[in-house]
Amino acid sequence: MANPYRSSQGLSARPVGNSDEIQLRIDPVHADLDEEISGLHKQVTQLKHVAQEIETEARIQNEFVSDLQMLMSRAQAGVKSGMTKLNRTVAQQRSNHILQVIIFSLTCFSIIYLWSKHFKR
Repeated sequence: MANPYRSSQGLSARPVGNSDEIQLRIDPVHADLDEEISGLHKQVTQLKHVAQEIETEARIQNEFVSDLQMLMSRAQAGVKSGMTKLNRTVAQQRSNHILQVIIFSLTCFSIIYLWSKHFKR
């Protein structure tokens, strides 16, 4: 019967005594370790390139977010300034409206008063 712990890559594991450790034995007949190592090296290199690209993209995105935050703070300051000017204008228009009503009332009252004085004679 074949070894139940034998792997297809040429590695075999067997339990050692009563401990929880596992010993690995490399079987050079069935394993082409140089090709495995070279393949793993290529994969590690690819992962490094991917990590560098992710880092570059994250840096670009952070700059973009920073620029947007700056733009939003400027826009917020502009809106606040505009609201202050608008509130001032509305308050001034209200006082002008009240002043116009008072002047109109005084003019009407004066005309009626003068008219009544003129026709009383």
